[in-house]
Amino acid sequence: MTPTLGTVTGHFDSAADRLRLTDVQRTLLLGSEREVRVRFSINVGTGSALFEGYRVQHNGARGPFKGGMRFHPSVDLEETRALAALMTWKTALVDIPFGGAKGGVSCDPGRLSERQLEQLTRQLTARLVDFIGPTRDIPAPDVNTNARVMAWMMDEYSKFHGYTPAVVTGKPLDLGGSPVREAATAAGLVHVLEAALSAEGRRLRGCTAVVQGFGNVGSWTARLLHERGARVLAVADADGAIGRSTGLDVPALVSHLGAGGAIADFPGGERISREQPERTPCDVFVPAALGGLVTPEVAERLGCRLLVEGANGPVMPAADEVLRQRGIEVIPDILANAGGVVASYFEWVRNLQHVSWSEAELDAQLRERMLAAFRAVHGRARTEGTTLRQAAYELALSRVLTAVRLRGQID
Repeated sequence: MTPTLGTVTGHFDSAADRLRLTDVQRTLLLGSEREVRVRFSINVGTGSALFEGYRVQHNGARGPFKGGMRFHPSVDLEETRALAALMTWKTALVDIPFGGAKGGVSCDPGRLSERQLEQLTRQLTARLVDFIGPTRDIPAPDVNTNARVMAWMMDEYSKFHGYTPAVVTGKPLDLGGSPVREAATAAGLVHVLEAALSAEGRRLRGCTAVVQGFGNVGSWTARLLHERGARVLAVADADGAIGRSTGLDVPALVSHLGAGGAIADFPGGERISREQPERTPCDVFVPAALGGLVTPEVAERLGCRLLVEGANGPVMPAADEVLRQRGIEVIPDILANAGGVVASYFEWVRNLQHVSWSEAELDAQLRERMLAAFRAVHGRARTEGTTLRQAAYELALSRVLTAVRLRGQID
């Protein structure tokens, strides 16, 4: 499952009601400014195969559009619209000068060779070349895309406009990438988690956690939690789940996966059912797989005290109410996983200004930006008596609406 526009609209409507937005304001803030749909073919050895790609530019009132580019069979226009809207609220919440966008191609990259993936990326970029750019729309890695894909995109765009490293972020270091980009989303999540625990007089060290999804965000989150003294009791991915009551040896698990092993075959953990991680009693549950996985039924059986959204849109609106009734606090995606776009902002600035910072400087700036956003959300939630999600959406919508008004796009 992936986040739908209905999921995003549910969270949006709650905040819009509290802010008393007019029908015109709601329509302008929720609708997309531009939607690009492209078709192209590549040679797959047995002949030509047709692919369809999308780029949705949701709102650019606060700056150039910004958002990932994913390659996945589930990619469609509705999903892309939803994810683009989330990016608008995310960039506004962490107060960086970007709007929101998202893109992707409906494909199974596991069935394509590296050469075919490169052809697909270059064909996609060539068809989007008039719609992206360092002051227009800046793509980044997402599901099944990485620094290599961003290098192909940058190179293809540069054929039309000259060397332009700022056209994408998440590039290899040797092409102007950031030394913290790979771990940035997880690092931002852990910074926010530590702040949330501190607000309750608790510490991360000694806490227990379960991580659902073990891709880039999930694996880095598990690593950072382990490094800071938390015990990761269970992890899961599409192929299986494992647990260990005393805590998994996360570095050993990462090495096992790096050597080609599967989570379910890791000798340092016990195989468990797919539902068991959700039921495991723990302090923190981190859904870091695809969106929409926490349904009301899943919310009823969660064994955590705090849920931190590592994925985009992992909790369905109806499940939010179940979690609220059960006293499980949720740190929403537009706050929890915003570390990636913050690091992208630093990379973009570096490329535009031809400056560089050390890894320590970048991490300090990332932490400062994430903590400032958490304090603003936490403060509003406590003052207004709302959930963290409601407070985050209200802050984000207010900032975007202010920019729209200042630009004269609405009265």
